[in-house]
Amino acid sequence: MGIFEVKNVSKRFGGLQALDNVNLSIEEGTIHAIIGPNGAGKSTLLNCFVGKLMPDTGTVEFMGKSLLGKKPHQINQMGVSRVFQTPEIFSDLSVFENVLIPCFAKRDGSFELNAFGSVKGQKDMIEKAEQMLIDVDMIDKRNDMASAMSRGDKRRLEMAMCLAQDPKLLLLDEPTAGMARADTNNTIDLLKEIQEARGITMAIIEHDMHVVFSLAEKITVLAQGTPIVEDVPENIKGHPKVQEAYLGTAN
Repeated sequence: MGIFEVKNVSKRFGGLQALDNVNLSIEEGTIHAIIGPNGAGKSTLLNCFVGKLMPDTGTVEFMGKSLLGKKPHQINQMGVSRVFQTPEIFSDLSVFENVLIPCFAKRDGSFELNAFGSVKGQKDMIEKAEQMLIDVDMIDKRNDMASAMSRGDKRRLEMAMCLAQDPKLLLLDEPTAGMARADTNNTIDLLKEIQEARGITMAIIEHDMHVVFSLAEKITVLAQGTPIVEDVPENIKGHPKVQEAYLGTAN
């Protein structure tokens, strides 16, 4: 059994069967990519993961506990963090302030307010925020305004904010979307470093095959709402079902 389990999940929108009996298991400490052509059901599946959609049938479980019916913030409190296509940061704050906020957050949704009145508490949180910035190689930009950064640096900052929450699972929705190739490669390197250093399980939904094949240890391919292939990267590229899903059947 994996740390993250999707069991018999289906979702219909009117006459459209967006997901059809999807089963997926993600092993702890691995990077698992979910790919597929446009309309394959990737976004619908992700929204079922994070509580934005309720599947018609089936269940989604993290560490043996159902995520169904949970609000996004409750899922986050369980140890699941999400990285969005567009980085979610506080643009009117500095880099350091962005990371300091989640350092004070507790798993029950409250904040360590007593730390504000405690010299030791403040020191601990400041040190944690600084370490998060060191981990993503942004400590030299701690005083920069978040709004002035490149998209690649905003993604790096968002990753530091996620790490400050001590997640066990990261869900990444096209983490390199809109980036130049250099920023994409830097993000790939960052994710590798984080996974190796912390052993965080990652599930990535991505269109960029360079990103997928650079990171994933296992790949699930969706087509028309159902998994058609699940295998290691070297067996995915030339798989006839994958080629048909992306290119269609030759006439």
